[in-house]
Amino acid sequence: GFGWAVVVELLSIAFQSGPYGKAVSGVDPVTGGPCPMPLGHFFLAIDIEAICELDTFKRNAGELLRYIRNSKKDPQGPNRIWTAGEPEYDARLNRTAKGGVVVPPALIRDMKALRDTLPGMKEKYETLIFERDNAN
Repeated sequence: GFGWAVVVELLSIAFQSGPYGKAVSGVDPVTGGPCPMPLGHFFLAIDIEAICELDTFKRNAGELLRYIRNSKKDPQGPNRIWTAGEPEYDARLNRTAKGGVVVPPALIRDMKALRDTLPGMKEKYETLIFERDNAN
């Protein structure tokens, strides 16, 4: 918990001499009003196959996540332990089963205009997914 939070904070501020602590609270220390939060970010990409076989990684990760999910549940809780990304994945499945997300007409117009004006996009995305769905 705390140790990992410190590592994430260090990586997010140390490389760009970014602010931390109260400086990213969103509260102006003088006025007490809202102020911008100049957050630092750190991204890391790992080439799994440079370390081990991808199938081995997937098997090991799956075993760990199943172990965590099968831990003893709080009898007064939801009777489930979610791991990272699962609530979002479940929500996406639920939305998809109900026909997806409604895309406002103004956004559809903007997306079509971008597609039609940016070089190479019309060839790559001749028909956008919402155009196919509304073709009936």
